[in-house]
Amino acid sequence: MSLAKVPYETLANALGANRIADDLARSGHQVIRTGSHGLNWLEPLVEVDGVAFGPVKDAGDLDAVRIGPVQELPALARQQRLVFDRCGHVDPFDYDPAWIRAQLEREPADILEQVRLSGLRGRGGAGFPAHIKWRTVHDTPADEKYIVVNADEGDSGTFADRLVMEGDPFRLIEGMLLSGHATGSGKGIVYLRSEYPLAAEIFGKAIDAARGLGLLEAFDIELFVGAGAYICGEETSLLESLEGKRGEVRSKPPVPAIAGLFGRPTLVHNVITLAAVPAILDIGGAAYAELGVGLSTGTMTFQLAGNVRRGGLIELPFGIPLRELIEDWGGGTKSGRPVGAVQVGGPLGAYLKDGELDTPLTYEALAELGAGVGHGGVVIFDDTVDLVQQAHFAFAFCAHESCGKCTPCRIGAVRGKETVETLMAKGHRGVPGTDPAGGGDRHGDAELAIIADLCDVMEDASLCQMGGMTPIPVRSALGLK
Repeated sequence: MSLAKVPYETLANALGANRIADDLARSGHQVIRTGSHGLNWLEPLVEVDGVAFGPVKDAGDLDAVRIGPVQELPALARQQRLVFDRCGHVDPFDYDPAWIRAQLEREPADILEQVRLSGLRGRGGAGFPAHIKWRTVHDTPADEKYIVVNADEGDSGTFADRLVMEGDPFRLIEGMLLSGHATGSGKGIVYLRSEYPLAAEIFGKAIDAARGLGLLEAFDIELFVGAGAYICGEETSLLESLEGKRGEVRSKPPVPAIAGLFGRPTLVHNVITLAAVPAILDIGGAAYAELGVGLSTGTMTFQLAGNVRRGGLIELPFGIPLRELIEDWGGGTKSGRPVGAVQVGGPLGAYLKDGELDTPLTYEALAELGAGVGHGGVVIFDDTVDLVQQAHFAFAFCAHESCGKCTPCRIGAVRGKETVETLMAKGHRGVPGTDPAGGGDRHGDAELAIIADLCDVMEDASLCQMGGMTPIPVRSALGLK
């Protein structure tokens, strides 16, 4: 009997994976539902006895879409997968707990030291050194401490958190158990966005399975589904939501590592940050730090989306040039036209133009351009993109998603949206000193000056990065400094 692996994952299911799995089972195959390899352009990607087929539309005609041995697929073999090494290969619930049990016998100080040596930084946006948070939670005395996982993956073009939780939920559970053991925390809560019902189903079953294996006796895990607010991706707003309050940012200090959930020390990380910890302990912190470039250590899960021929998830060490990621891995634009702009780091990330595409993808190199890695989302546009419209989208997005607590964000985004609309009504392209026809009569510069002032105010006076980072896409789209 042939063994067929069919992804049970949101995108693959939307493209017919459930029907294909049923058809294969009826034809005599032993079917295992796995996660996704992240090769979105090949979904549904089916594996039969180690051979890949995709995208599969008809289970009865696999030969028409035969690719070759899974282990030899260049799109997988060329990656360096530490977080996603099991995803797509395994049944999410077929888990051997021997490794994690052995790791939980290690001294907390040893785990803390390995995280420090690794140079791991938060994969959710800010890139803050993880070991500082871990050490702070460990050293802060309290009757109770928490691990909170930010799975409110709301950035455009990002789906790494979902792929982990749907395809290898025990990788996240391992990271939570290790962080709880190292910091002295007894409770973990995963804050999952409501738009991920399949991830909620699979991760909920994985929690039950972990409890059945006896892994949650000293450290319990709870799944909490949010209510659709982007602002709850900000850690303090997330904590407010968990406490049953309106999702609004908190003023700092104190930081959550000292006084977080219910005023207790709380380690807040996103999914990929914690999912990287098992690999750090497996290969050692020093070996992990040798991957990447400088202070950008380890691997990053880059996600290609937008106008791209081969969209999907690519896990590689930091340092790959953005152009190589787009052209070599992504195959260029799906339209076949030249790349016009690339937004890195979600809806609050910068729009990078052709002259900036050779920048290596590291925290430091992108920061020099006023950009950031964010959650690793890379959204590609061809040369027909209207960047004035993208600036309008940035302001409109902030106006819609702002928690409303501070005036610069709440009002500034609305005024910015209105001013860009005036600019658009004049037909202006947003380039300072030019008119729509390029004649140079400078009309529209008054609106650009207002937008520049609004950006300064939002950046300097907003309580959190929702308002503070909105100027990044606006300035980059409009060519403002």
